[in-house]
Amino acid sequence: MNVRVLRIELRRSAAPWAGAVVLTTALAFLYLIPGSWWRGTTAWTAQWTSMALWTRSLLFYLWPLAVGLGALQGLRDHRSKMSELLASTPRPARHRAATLAGATAITLTSAFALLVLVGAVQVVANTEYTHLGWLPISLVGALSLVAGAVLGMGAGRALPSVLTPPALAMGAFVFTALMQMSLGRTETTTATGLPSTEPNRVSLLSPAVQEARDALVTLSASVHVGQTIWLLAMAATGFALLVAATPRARLLALTPVLAGAVIALLVLPSDPRRIYVVDEAAAELVCDGPVCVTKTQQARLADLAGPGKEALRLLHGALGSQAPVSVRENTAVLPEGSTPKWSRKTVLFDFDDDIIAAAAKGEELTRALIANGMGPGCSPVGWSSFGGDEFAQTVAVGWVLGDLRPLPGTPASLRREVNAKTRPVWKELKALPRAEQLSRINAMRTAALSCKGDAFDALKGGASR
Repeated sequence: MNVRVLRIELRRSAAPWAGAVVLTTALAFLYLIPGSWWRGTTAWTAQWTSMALWTRSLLFYLWPLAVGLGALQGLRDHRSKMSELLASTPRPARHRAATLAGATAITLTSAFALLVLVGAVQVVANTEYTHLGWLPISLVGALSLVAGAVLGMGAGRALPSVLTPPALAMGAFVFTALMQMSLGRTETTTATGLPSTEPNRVSLLSPAVQEARDALVTLSASVHVGQTIWLLAMAATGFALLVAATPRARLLALTPVLAGAVIALLVLPSDPRRIYVVDEAAAELVCDGPVCVTKTQQARLADLAGPGKEALRLLHGALGSQAPVSVRENTAVLPEGSTPKWSRKTVLFDFDDDIIAAAAKGEELTRALIANGMGPGCSPVGWSSFGGDEFAQTVAVGWVLGDLRPLPGTPASLRREVNAKTRPVWKELKALPRAEQLSRINAMRTAALSCKGDAFDALKGGASR
């Protein structure tokens, strides 16, 4: 491709505007609309993989936008009434198509790269864990914008109507929405009987991905390969439509995208557990004695080690041989709606847990870890609630430390209710003989750690099962 011709194309076409629209709307979405991409360990500026997944998730509307803008570019010759004149020139049609597609590809790729760069600069300041596993996620995202725009150009050239760009953009948006909401998800039922949905291989034909739910989760290699095949086939069809001059050629131009869809579906994983997988390197533990965190959170180990060791000491003093012996960040990634799994000998915690996230350094963090060691919550994964589990934790921590206070993260509006529910139980528990106290505490821990029965009821002397 002639560089001078390409520069002229960039100056006189709408390609730079397409890149500007993609970049500005993406940044506006991320910075102006509050959402889960602002919070916790999966914030879009917290970790590399989270940043890549959040920017890819924006393709649910950026990709349709690229398709529509590409179709608008494809109508240029028709709008200027130059189609017949250009067809009579000796320059091959593929050269003109390559210049048009190349200009748009450069601007869209640059826009997406700048979006990733904005996030990357902040990720560097927020984490000590660096890796390149996030790069394929972003590269496929950039490819999807280019493929969508080229497909739109080809469709605009093949169907020269002012209605083509909006129709294509709306059709692409409906496609990405359906892939995320219904057609691209399979209904399942968890072990607790709660309904849930999981992404299937069809959903991976959409360039958008689901939101980052866990900092340790990434896309598998087979997903990257399958999506790359599909997007390259899409771009091939778009380019073929750009150069096609006859109805038969336009019909043959659909061959790559159809073949690409079939091959991609054969490559893409059918098992949902092989779509989003745990990044083993990120989940590797970094320890200070009995206190461990994952590599993604290794910068927080220094603040956690002291309170963690103190929590273990206090738990041993209260529970004796039944006490946990280590503190570890939870690396288990369970399906949404499933029952959490806890350990009797290890205090498992998550930095996004309400109690841990709200705890400051030192004493508050120690109190939060004791709460997790005494009776972790049993709300289904991905669900949030406030009730008996939190009441049991409050009483249990008060029993270990000798004073009853609301746990970190307890909403101010509920503190009076928590005190009214827990103080009578705490006073009754403290008034019992030591053996009876331990009996009730052990019954509470059994119910809480197994997620069977009512932990708060066990503290009151009721049945734990």
